[in-house]
Amino acid sequence: MTSLPEPVAQLMAALGRLPGIGPRSAERLALHLVQSDAPQVKHLAQCLLEARERTAPCHTCGALTESQPCELCTDTRRDATLLCVVETALDVISVNKSGAFHGRFHVLGGKLSPINGVGPEDLRIGELEKRLQARTVLEVILALATDVEGDATCIYLARRLSAAGVKVSRIAHGLPAGSGLEFADELTLTHALEGRREMRG
Repeated sequence: MTSLPEPVAQLMAALGRLPGIGPRSAERLALHLVQSDAPQVKHLAQCLLEARERTAPCHTCGALTESQPCELCTDTRRDATLLCVVETALDVISVNKSGAFHGRFHVLGGKLSPINGVGPEDLRIGELEKRLQARTVLEVILALATDVEGDATCIYLARRLSAAGVKVSRIAHGLPAGSGLEFADELTLTHALEGRREMRG
């Protein structure tokens, strides 16, 4: 078999580093792109650059935004007494799309994982506690994955946040065990939010 030109091989390697893209998908995408019209490829490249340069985490909640603070934090129609804690900015989009939650968000930026060297100081827990000092939040809803790290993070947060005098609950386990929010459909997320239960530290 004839080997691919080096630029195509490099493009395949770059695409293969994206989440959810295996070697075969990377190969198909790379071959499609190098055979596409130049204006189409340039437009894609420009969109990638603009999205990366113009999008950043919200300084308040951690969701992806083009303005500071984000629209979710400045929307006065959202319930400021409810705070939904999620792992990633992608989870904010998933929960918001469900239409079942109308409060504010807080992105942790990960979950506790001693094996991978992720401790409390590596997450946005300090920022979460600062937000609770304003005394406007009455309930913190933990919407983390139902895997070992997610469970450990929820237990840790319930104990740590109990000192702030807020109710701490966790969404119901309508989510697949060991899975993240990005794989859940909107109806499942709605049931999980409605069936949340209080956690005590």
